[in-house]
Amino acid sequence: MPRPRASLLALAFLCAVGSASAQEPADRLPEGIQIGLSTDVIRITADFSGADLTIFGSLENPDPTITRQGRYDVIVVLEGPARPVTVRRKERVLGIWVNTQSETFVNVPESYSIATTRPPQDIADPIAYKRLALGPDFLHIQPAEEGQPPATLDRFRAALRDRKEAVGLFNERVGGVQFLSSNLFRATVRLAPDVPVGTHKARAFLFRNGVFIKETSAQLAIVKSGFEQMLFRLSNNHSLFYGICAVGLAIVTGWLGRLVFRRD
Repeated sequence: MPRPRASLLALAFLCAVGSASAQEPADRLPEGIQIGLSTDVIRITADFSGADLTIFGSLENPDPTITRQGRYDVIVVLEGPARPVTVRRKERVLGIWVNTQSETFVNVPESYSIATTRPPQDIADPIAYKRLALGPDFLHIQPAEEGQPPATLDRFRAALRDRKEAVGLFNERVGGVQFLSSNLFRATVRLAPDVPVGTHKARAFLFRNGVFIKETSAQLAIVKSGFEQMLFRLSNNHSLFYGICAVGLAIVTGWLGRLVFRRD
């Protein structure tokens, strides 16, 4: 009799261990992501020619197996303040280029810089990007007035993106996110020379095997510095005085120019 009892105890122990092992993945904390900016404020002057912004981040509770396989991906976005933008279409009429059509969009980011661990098509499918409004091609840019055919709106959106990309305000850096260790990473995004002032939002998206897991964000302030900042504050806080000074300066400049260049 002792031998069967020992066998039953061993079987019960194995079952308990198996049950604990089966429950271990379910009890594991979910993955997360955190980021921190190298600076909270960027001050630009008249000779600002663009810069690189470094964003550091870490994964929380990464799965060691997924980490060893290199199946975690991170996409980092720095999105500028949103403002209305009007896109115009020019056509040649009687030998002259004139504006024939226009479309106004109400929520267009003035700048949009994106950095990825790999090419975006290798990270997730377009459906995921569309759901997250992630990437220049998937931004939810709403028209000011409804009623335009979808094909027409798509053409104007494409023209808007092309224009932003041409001046560097929309840019993408594949490989701009690099893992420094199993859970630490560094992202580098590009600030264009014409980057707008205001509050920018840095967002980081974590993917595992092509599936979106978590998002986090942080804010960055871009302000003008020096004489440009003084003029900017004066024009916003004391617009009447600024206008009078501007008109007076124009009059004085014109009068001095007349004295210097007049012919007797």
